[in-house]
Amino acid sequence: MSKRQSAKYKIDRRMGENIWGRPKSPVNKRSYPPGQHGQNRRGKLSDFGIQLMAKQKLKGYYGNITEKQFRRTYDEATRMKGDTSENLIGLLERRLDALVYRAKFVPTVFAARQFVNHGHVLVNGKKVNIPSYRVREGDVVEVREKSRTMALVLEALESPEREIPDYISLDPKGMKATFTRVPSFDEVPYPVVMEPNLTVEFYSR
Repeated sequence: MSKRQSAKYKIDRRMGENIWGRPKSPVNKRSYPPGQHGQNRRGKLSDFGIQLMAKQKLKGYYGNITEKQFRRTYDEATRMKGDTSENLIGLLERRLDALVYRAKFVPTVFAARQFVNHGHVLVNGKKVNIPSYRVREGDVVEVREKSRTMALVLEALESPEREIPDYISLDPKGMKATFTRVPSFDEVPYPVVMEPNLTVEFYSR
């Protein structure tokens, strides 16, 4: 697994937005990029720059997945029938770590990746430790019984910070989440404006 050097809040600072909607994000106080000259670096972006920023923001939101993995997901979205930007969002939301995050089993998408990696998650009763594993409609994702008393899980489930989207059916007592359907873009609860169409334009250049 490749190392991701950027801390999650550094991604926020670089984008100038609180992309996960977290109350502790430094962007709430400092909306300029990190670094000594951050306050002087905001200039007018070119079309390419706008498209690149939209792509980086979407990629960063899903745990700053690697460019190779993100590009592979985009390429798959282009081969599917229908709107490529909708297909891209659908594929990203089907990632196991994204579902674990959406179900509020953990507080952040970064924690979700680590949680899956460490074997705390079952899919249809079987352990899956691959964060990019793609769930299907009707799949049941649950926290392994031995992991259900972890403070991380209990605090995340009780947090009012996020709501469970309609395409996930949650059994909070059993710590089980059923992926009922692939969502459309407008159903995904992003805290900030995402523009997957610009991501498509970036890769289509």
